[in-house]
Amino acid sequence: MDPRPEATHAHATPPAHLGARVLVIGGGHAGIEAALAAARLGVQVALVTMRADRIGEMSCNPAIGGLGKGQLVREIDALGGAMGLAADATGIQFKVLGTGKGVAAQGPRCQSDRHLYREHVTALVRAQPGLEVLESTVDGLLVSERGGAPAVVGVRLGDGRELRGSAVVITTGTFLRAVMHTGESQSTGGRIGEGTSGGISADLARLGLALGRLKTGTPPRLAHDSIDWDLTQAQPGDERPQPFSFATQREQFPRLRQVLCHLTHTTPRTHELIRANIHRAPMYAGRIQGVGPRYCPSVEDKVMRFADKEQHPVFLEPEGLTTEVVYVNGVSTSLPAEVQHEFLRTIPGLERARFLREGYAVEYDFVLPSQLDRTFATRAVAGLFLAGQINGTSGYEEAGAQGLIAGANAALWTLGRAPLVLARDEAYIGVLVDDLVVAQPTEPYRMFTSRAEYRLLLRSDNADKRLVPKAAELGLAGKEAVERLERRLARQAGALALLRALRSSAHGGKTLEEVLRRPEIELAGLVAATPELAALELSHDELASLECDVKYAGYVARELEQVARLRRQETLEIPRDLDYSQLRGLANEARARLSAVRPRTLGQAARIAGVRPPDVALLAIHVQRARGNA
Repeated sequence: MDPRPEATHAHATPPAHLGARVLVIGGGHAGIEAALAAARLGVQVALVTMRADRIGEMSCNPAIGGLGKGQLVREIDALGGAMGLAADATGIQFKVLGTGKGVAAQGPRCQSDRHLYREHVTALVRAQPGLEVLESTVDGLLVSERGGAPAVVGVRLGDGRELRGSAVVITTGTFLRAVMHTGESQSTGGRIGEGTSGGISADLARLGLALGRLKTGTPPRLAHDSIDWDLTQAQPGDERPQPFSFATQREQFPRLRQVLCHLTHTTPRTHELIRANIHRAPMYAGRIQGVGPRYCPSVEDKVMRFADKEQHPVFLEPEGLTTEVVYVNGVSTSLPAEVQHEFLRTIPGLERARFLREGYAVEYDFVLPSQLDRTFATRAVAGLFLAGQINGTSGYEEAGAQGLIAGANAALWTLGRAPLVLARDEAYIGVLVDDLVVAQPTEPYRMFTSRAEYRLLLRSDNADKRLVPKAAELGLAGKEAVERLERRLARQAGALALLRALRSSAHGGKTLEEVLRRPEIELAGLVAATPELAALELSHDELASLECDVKYAGYVARELEQVARLRRQETLEIPRDLDYSQLRGLANEARARLSAVRPRTLGQAARIAGVRPPDVALLAIHVQRARGNA
């Protein structure tokens, strides 16, 4: 099957008798964005979820954003998604992370009221025209043969009914053949108090899709009044909170009372107790086969892998304004309950801690994402799209971004329109998609700023400038978003023109633009001292974005030159029938990985794990030779 993104839309057409209807399976962060995006594009959508009262549930940390992740949320918002708006409406602490680094590495984050967040996104889903919510389990997929290849035409519900659609988006999170572990105890389910789904996994395997097993975990929850807060360090939010959504009105933000988080640490005694009981941890006892996230390890992994460290940070984060539940960030664990009780009480401030819920691990199925194209459609099965943790990722933000891309492309496919594909230099979402479809993740994928080679172009402050025009052209964003962007750009252009026109006698007659390029000079100071600039009434966010544009203009120009050079390599397509086994000189690992992934371009080949620069150079010669022969 042709792995290029265009091929998914061309190799099969949706059956006319089903009409333009998209089925979204799962009501988590990926499912929400998928359903909303598809409905905004004008197709009828059915969102099927086990629990309609758990749509948008924050299963783990009640927080949105962070380094790399905050950029994803801004991009979801620019593409018309819901996550940024929901975070702004329900955030109880806002903080930009990475302020000690350059602007390209900084990312907004907020602590959310998890109950209000769920209520807010549920209301958005319920209010979306063309979108209906069905509460049911899904036991399997309905498949037909179309053009000699399998095609998904609907799903089989738990009560035996069949629900038909022209495309299906699976966003089942951790619920595929899910098993929860706490010490020696096991139970089925993808989240505490909820069930699992096995039929979908079996059908995916029957369709020839390769599955794997991954593991995630969650920490204990404690009662607020059982913590000695005087023994912890207060962690306030920013004095000037920064919203996620470009649509959020500054004068109405933040909407909720802001709260403190607190910091404490594990101790040598904590580590001693964990090491003494490590044989009872399911991962170390061999009861879990799935691989856990390296960048969000359990406390057991931290203690065993970093034996030289005497302490690890523990953040105590309130789950809302009307609940006593405190999320213990940094202590994800699946040790037996009695061990959790013992070691947690060796942490300063938690000596009298009262448990509301113990931590546990979840093991679940995922689909190796190299079987997808860049629309998140499966290459082997027409009409089937996947998004979220089923693709081997972790995190609400990564799930929401995938859901938006998969849902939009499922709708575009049913309508016979060109797909939505973002390049690596256009968006962090483009980096996320490209990383997944050319790789075989051995652990849950998490977004970091370091994954984006063009991160100076992909700042969180310019996501609307990059993506709103594309979203509006597709129909994902409305007229208001376009007009809001145009007004902002006009104000910034006016300010920039003044910066270039006005000269400073205090700085040798240089223009204010030239003065601003000095790292110690801040635009806010220039504005305060320059009546002409102050009269433009730019917001703090607009000033900060303009300051970045001016100070980093030279670096941005160089990155754009690099993009142009690499695009020539990126767009050098590899013949679909190229036989890697016959290419002399390639390393065996490179040959095996290239044969398995079948990259679309030379640029994609260069990013496959196990393919080294010498392999890419040799492949380029073979590709040019093959194209010349053709």
